[in-house]
Amino acid sequence: LFVGDLDKVVNLLLSLSGRLARVETALGSLGPHAPLALREKQQLLVAQLEDAKELKEHVGRREEAVGAMVARYLPAEHLQDYQHFVKMKSALIAEQRELEEKIKLGQEQLRCLRESLGQASKGC
Repeated sequence: LFVGDLDKVVNLLLSLSGRLARVETALGSLGPHAPLALREKQQLLVAQLEDAKELKEHVGRREEAVGAMVARYLPAEHLQDYQHFVKMKSALIAEQRELEEKIKLGQEQLRCLRESLGQASKGC
């Protein structure tokens, strides 16, 4: 139920933070010469990130309500398993996203390296 919502909200937060970081890096490198559109994009991403944080809080409150209801029906050992699952789910999603980003970066670096080696061999 809400675990799927939690996945979506965590992915949204990670996506927005990554996009905002890239925009802020671009703004930092361009300095005062950054286009207005890039600054507007930064403002939009900051607002969207705040909205996503509020959404996560809402999902968290709903998670607490569901957890209280589940606690009435599950034996103690199953309740601990359930609580552990819910807690670890977000952490694992974040870790998976981080690994996917590292793989993407590695593939991009490998592609650039291959291109540069291909150009270097043509010059020989």
